[in-house]
Amino acid sequence: MWNTRKPIQSTARKAQVSNTGSEPVTGTQALDRAAALIRTVVKADEPLSFVDLFEECGLPKSTTSRLLTALQRTELLERTADGSYVAGPLFWLYATRHDPWEELVRLARPTMQKVGKDSLETVNLAVTRGDRVVQVAQVDTAYMLGTRDWTEVEVPAHCSALGKILFTHGVLDLPSGPLDQLTEHTVADVDGLRRHLDQARRRGYATTVDELEIGLTGVAAPVRGADGTVIAALGISGPTQRLQGRLDDVGRTLIDRADQLSVLLRRRTRKEGVA
Repeated sequence: MWNTRKPIQSTARKAQVSNTGSEPVTGTQALDRAAALIRTVVKADEPLSFVDLFEECGLPKSTTSRLLTALQRTELLERTADGSYVAGPLFWLYATRHDPWEELVRLARPTMQKVGKDSLETVNLAVTRGDRVVQVAQVDTAYMLGTRDWTEVEVPAHCSALGKILFTHGVLDLPSGPLDQLTEHTVADVDGLRRHLDQARRRGYATTVDELEIGLTGVAAPVRGADGTVIAALGISGPTQRLQGRLDDVGRTLIDRADQLSVLLRRRTRKEGVA
């Protein structure tokens, strides 16, 4: 005799089916909801609160809370000290392996803004690419005089306070041949450059006064990574007349701010196991 009874659907399977009977709540729909939260956080220009995410994504509060907890646990999202949400350690790990400077710029931006507020001058962050110094981020001065996008300009390293810091700490190899003399104040011989670098090493910051162009002064300090080695330079530039008599104060401020950024980088990279 044939068994004509229909198979009984399991309780677990029933629990997975949504009200429409077509979408598993704990399957694709849950992934879509989690992805929406991640996408919203990653695309935001600033950290987002729970209320921001709840309203932006249109999810129930309980679902938002549960998914955010899971995303924190899996390091896809992270909470800041004030309870807001930012991209998690896995994004930082990926960035350090594939495009490290993009994440460095994101982490450095608040520090650069503080330097700009302290100094009222143009603030730049520089790294090396091969034998070149590349300025990867800028915060503009509050003044009309001195505003320029230095991220678009290739500057000879020996004429730049940023470059001198990278020379000082061995991030950039010293040139072996003659140096371009762009102004009468440019240090155009290697021995003279070494003396400038020794001075920068002793006081913790480097300067250039009228070396790149007459009337332009720069100051820079080193930024250190997880292992304590210098990975970038944080600096300001502005009119020489405006910075005269302020170089030591600006230099000390840059050292303090660069040290704060270094602590942040060490804390983030150690947490994520990045060298």
